[in-house]
Amino acid sequence: MTPAGPRARMHDLRTFAAGAGCGLLAGLFLLSMIVWQFGNVIGSRAARLDHPPDVPHPMARWGNGSIGNDDIDVAVLERAPEAAEDVRPTTGRTSTSESTAESAVIGPDPSSAAGLEDRELEMPVEGVTPESLTRQFDDARGVSRRHEAIDILAPRNTPVKAVEGGMIARLFHSKAGGITIYQFDPSRRFCYYYAHLERYAAGLREGDSVRKGQVLGYVGSSGNAPKDTPHLHFAIFRLTAEKRWWEGTPVDPYDVLR
Repeated sequence: MTPAGPRARMHDLRTFAAGAGCGLLAGLFLLSMIVWQFGNVIGSRAARLDHPPDVPHPMARWGNGSIGNDDIDVAVLERAPEAAEDVRPTTGRTSTSESTAESAVIGPDPSSAAGLEDRELEMPVEGVTPESLTRQFDDARGVSRRHEAIDILAPRNTPVKAVEGGMIARLFHSKAGGITIYQFDPSRRFCYYYAHLERYAAGLREGDSVRKGQVLGYVGSSGNAPKDTPHLHFAIFRLTAEKRWWEGTPVDPYDVLR
């Protein structure tokens, strides 16, 4: 057999090199595909761990923005001086030290009706009897809030009266409560809150002294109340030592009005 000449050997080397180069490119392409696929798997697992399928997105609880509960956040949004309508202020609850100091005087639970039971408060809506009231203090409002008040249904423009004498601490308008009144009791230990009014009584001003049974305004559906369900949202707060109209511990009106 005749040995291959230099030209034949050169041809063989070129063929080998071309084949090796093609094999190397194919290997690199395959390796890159493996790395890419591995990265996708790791990424998808990380995403699943970061957003478990059985846990809703934090904003999902707001839905389309139409929560729809009557008086949603009234107890919170209303109790801040000149509160911005789109800012959620502090709850206004008394601190531990304030509650402790106050309990030494009025009892162990500042959210109880202690100090109000014997005052024989006036029904805040004319023509409504105590027997028609229902307890609503712990009813849910929104995602994690309680009603902390009582809703008293009545025809639109029914007179709303001061439950006892005292002083008009604040006349306030907002998206939540609509046309509202904050009234201090004579001792300034409690604040009475009247919301969703149709309008104020003629001539009513902040700082006015009012007597028990005096007409303060009229039942309506202002604020976030259902427009076809006029009613009074009535709440009571036990004030803190600072006596601010926007701070206090809610007291169940049902226990006082019944």
